[in-house]
Order: sequence, then C-alpha cells, then structure tokens
Amino acid sequence: MQNQEFINWLLEASTPSIRYLTLRRLLRRPMTDDDVLEAWDAMKIHAPIPVILEQQTDSGSWAGEHSYYTPKYTSTHWSMVLMAELSADGSDSHLKRGADSMLSRTINGSVKSIDEVDHGLSCFWGNMLRYVLHFGFEDDSRVDSILEMIIRDAGKGGWRCPYNYEMPCAWGAGRALWGLAALPVQLKTAEVEMAVQSGAALLLEEYSLVDANYPNPGKIHPLWFRMNFPLFYQTDILFVLRVLAELGMIDHPGAQPAVDWLRSRRMSNGHWRGASPFRGRTWKVLGSREETNRWVSLHAAMVLDHIE
Repeated sequence: MQNQEFINWLLEASTPSIRYLTLRRLLRRPMTDDDVLEAWDAMKIHAPIPVILEQQTDSGSWAGEHSYYTPKYTSTHWSMVLMAELSADGSDSHLKRGADSMLSRTINGSVKSIDEVDHGLSCFWGNMLRYVLHFGFEDDSRVDSILEMIIRDAGKGGWRCPYNYEMPCAWGAGRALWGLAALPVQLKTAEVEMAVQSGAALLLEEYSLVDANYPNPGKIHPLWFRMNFPLFYQTDILFVLRVLAELGMIDHPGAQPAVDWLRSRRMSNGHWRGASPFRGRTWKVLGSREETNRWVSLHAAMVLDHIE
C-alpha cells in the first residue's frame, strides 16, 4: 500500500498517462471513475501523445524517418513502442494504422523470410509484438510470424544475438517477454509458455539480475543498474521486474534479490530517482526530470504492489 503523499505526487504529474496509470493500476479505480475519465480524455488532447502523433503521416509512418528503425528514437518503430508505454488508446485509428504499417513493412516486406532467419533480434520482435497487440492486432495472421520468431529464438536460437557477438542476450529475452506478457489467453500456447520459461530461466536462473553476469563482450552496461524511462531495445533491472510482475512470476526465487534491490533504491521521501538516457534523441515532449522520476516511481510501485 502506497502512502497518500506518494499517490498525490504521482497525480500531480503533467503527463496524463502517469495520472491514468496511477488511478487504474495502483488505486484500481474503474474506467467509469470520474478522475480516470478525466485523465483518459487528457491523454488524447495534452502532450505527449497527441504531439508525437502530429508527426505521423497518412501512411502510418513518422515524418522525417530514414527507415522505420532510424533515426533512433523518433522513427515509426520507436514511436510505436512509446505509444504502448504511454498506454495510448488501443482503438485509436492513427495508431492502428501505425501498427498495420509496421506489420506490412516487416512481415510482408523488408525483412528476410521467416524460414531464412535462424535467431536474433528478439528485442525488435518483442517490442513489435507488444504494440501490435496493444493496438488490437491479436487476430491478425501476421502476429503468428512474430510469435514464431520469438519461439524460435527462445528454443534452438538460445537467445543468441549477432549484436551480442552470438552470445545469449538478456536485453533480447527481456523485450521478448514484454511482448509475450501482453498475449491474450487464446494465443498462450504450449510453445509460448516454453518461450516464457526459457526467457525466465536465462534472466533468473542461469544468470543473476543483480549481478548482471550475462554474457557480453566487455563491461556491464551502466543502464542496467539505473532506473530508466523510456528505454527502447534496452532493458534494466526495473524493466525486467515489470515484465515478471505482468507474467505473474515476480515471486520467482531468482527475482527476490532484485526486488530487495528495488526496495533499497527508494529514497527517504518515498520516491525513486530515474534516468532518461535518450532524452536528447527521442521526443522532447516526454517531460522534465521530475516526470522521469515519476515514471520510474510509478513502475517501481506497481512492481511492489504485485507483491504486497
């Protein structure tokens, strides 16, 4: 249970999505609640969601991009990741067009055939799965191809990634699980469960969240031990805990040292301090440093709420 000062601080956010998620996730208010409706309506007319959407073209892509992946982090793929993180309206026709555009440009277009791709890029497919599900494409046959990619990576691919020197990638597994966590019940097959268990084993059993001793060619990335928002293809301890909470796996013994770490990071005022490592490369309307602190504090509180 969060104290009232902490809740009030979150509800003072200038970002409507923070207010909305606080009301819905922490206070468990129904969608019919007046405060929830006010925050929901505000998300559609106040920054950041509508400001980012202003740059979307009629095709569903974002203006000024070199490809759906570049520049980082304002082109179509990254903007859609952000929209899912901001809990944008899943029925929004503009964002449905963005999701459809990405499915067409990848599954139907510019990537290699499923049969030609052996492993890797789980961060991309996990992110994409998350937002196409958020925007209502769970019954689209193209989603099956994304699932096949992730399942293959979890199985014979062993979470290996060419961008991690063909070693298992914790970032890729974390992002893949984020996508799988959003699957509706009818898509949670035995193969999906295998992929979830494989990712959890990599993150929590074969290696350690708090030691970050995952295979890598050099030093541990400094992002891992910060509490960041937003992240894009990266993960950190907080992000993995968020995913585990969504999957109902936050009580896994391997997660407990990380939960203790999360509690220890809480400051004397009851808040958590956040970082925004890509502030200069993504949409400027995401808010001030205080809003970053609110985002990571909200996410930390939601993780602990699953336990307490």
